[in-house]
Amino acid sequence: MQEIKRNLSLLTDFYELTMAGGYFQNGFKDKIAYFDMFYRRNPDNAGFAIMAGVEQMVEYLQNLKFTDEDVKYLESKGIFSKEFLEYIRNFEFTCDVWAVPEGTPIFPYEPIVTVRGPVIQAQLVETMILLCINHQTLITTKANRIVRAADSRAVMEFGSRRAQGFDAAVLGARAAYIGGCVGTACTIADRDEKIPALGTMAHSWVQMFDSEYEAFKAYAEQYPNACTLLVDTYNVLKSGVPNAIKVFDEVLKPQGIRPVGIRIDSGDITYLSKKARKMLDDAGYEDCKICASNSLDEYIIRDMLLQGAKVDTFGVGERLITSSSEPVFGGVYKLVAVEDEHGTVIPKIKVSENVEKITTPGYKELYRLYDRETNKAIADVITLADERIDDNEPYEIFDPNYTWKRKTINDFLAIPLRKQYFEKGKLIREMPDLLQIRHYCEANMNTLWDEVKRFENPHNYYVDLSQKLWDIKHDMLESQRNSK
Repeated sequence: MQEIKRNLSLLTDFYELTMAGGYFQNGFKDKIAYFDMFYRRNPDNAGFAIMAGVEQMVEYLQNLKFTDEDVKYLESKGIFSKEFLEYIRNFEFTCDVWAVPEGTPIFPYEPIVTVRGPVIQAQLVETMILLCINHQTLITTKANRIVRAADSRAVMEFGSRRAQGFDAAVLGARAAYIGGCVGTACTIADRDEKIPALGTMAHSWVQMFDSEYEAFKAYAEQYPNACTLLVDTYNVLKSGVPNAIKVFDEVLKPQGIRPVGIRIDSGDITYLSKKARKMLDDAGYEDCKICASNSLDEYIIRDMLLQGAKVDTFGVGERLITSSSEPVFGGVYKLVAVEDEHGTVIPKIKVSENVEKITTPGYKELYRLYDRETNKAIADVITLADERIDDNEPYEIFDPNYTWKRKTINDFLAIPLRKQYFEKGKLIREMPDLLQIRHYCEANMNTLWDEVKRFENPHNYYVDLSQKLWDIKHDMLESQRNSK
C-alpha cells in the first residue's frame, strides 16, 4: 500500500469543522458517536454495486493529522476558539472503523462503513470517507458491467485522458481492475499499483509516415513481439487490414513471430470486424486478435456481440472512467447512535418526508445468507451489533417495508460481511494486494444469481432488518409521529 504523500486533513466540507468547533464548545469532545455510510440507489438501475476504495480510506485515516499551516488557516477564519485550535493542533485519530471489504457486492441502505469514536473525529472524516468509497465503487461497478457484457473477452481501461483529474485517472484504473478489466492505458497505475499497462499506437503514428504501410512496417520492426496495428486511420478494409497483413508477412513471418492483433477505432465496428476477420483468416492469421475501441459501453458491446461482431478484446475509455451514464454514486454518512456516560448505546434516527431518506438507527451488523447447496446469496440481513444469526436453526426473513412478506429459510450459511479495520485509531487488519481484491471480487460475483446481474429489470435482492432492529426503528418513528 502506497504511503500517502499529501496532507488531506483539510479535505473536508467546512461544516464538519464548524460542527467540530461547536461540539468542542458544548462539551461533546469525548462524546462517543456512531456514523454509518450507506447509499440509497444502485447506479444504472442495476441490481447491485461493488465495494471499492477501502484502501485509500485506510491510508487517509492512518495519516490524519493537522499541520501548523492548517491550524494557522483555521485561526485566520476568526470563528474558532483558541482551545479548539489547540485540540486540532494535537489531533489524534482514535476511532474504531468497520467496512465491507473491497470487491464485495453491496446493496442500498446497507451500512458499508461504520465509524465509532469521539464525535469530533468521526464527523471530520465524513467527506474523505465518502470521496474514497463513492468514486471507486462507482467505477468498479461500471467496469464490472462492461466486463460482463464482453462475455469472457478481455476489456482494457483506456480512459486516462478522459478522467476528471489525475487522481481519478489512477484510482479509476485501480477500480476498473478490481471490476475485471485486464489492464489499463495509464502507465503510472502499472508502476504504482501493478496493473498491466497496455497500448500500442495512435493515429498520429500512422500520419507521421509517408504511408500507412511504412508506419506499420516501422512499428512491427520496433516491437515485433507486441505488434498490434491500428488499421482505421484511412480505410479499414481497403488499406488498413491489407497493409497490416503485408507487414505481418514481410516482417513477422520470416522471424517466426505471430502478430498480436489489429485495432479498429471508428466506423461500423461490427461490420468491419466481420470483414477483417475473414481477411486475416484467409491470410493465415486466424490467431490475430481484433480489438475494438471508440466510445464503448456495456450496451454497445452487448449489441455488437449479439450482431455477430468478431471482436476479441475491447478498449473502453470515457464511458468507463467517468461512468458517464450515471456519474454520481450517492453514498451518504449519517449519525445512527451515541453512547451515554455509562457506555449504553442510544439509537438515533433521521426522519424525513422523503421516505427513502429515513435512516436505520443503531449500532449494527450486516450478514449475508448463502444457500449451502448452491453457494448463492439468498438475502442480506442488517441486525443489531450484538445479535447473532444462528445458521443451524431456521431463520425468518421479511421485507422491512411490506412486513407481511415473510419467508423461513433452512440449510443456509450466515456470514458477517464487514471487517474491523481500526481499533482505537490503530490499523488492525492486513490489507490485501490489488490482485487478491480482484480475485475476491470475481469469486463474490459468482455468488449472485444471474437474475440479480441482469442489465434491465434486475431481480430485487432483499436487504432485510432483523425483527429487533425493525422494532426499534418502528418505535422511534411512532414516537416521532406522536410527538408532533
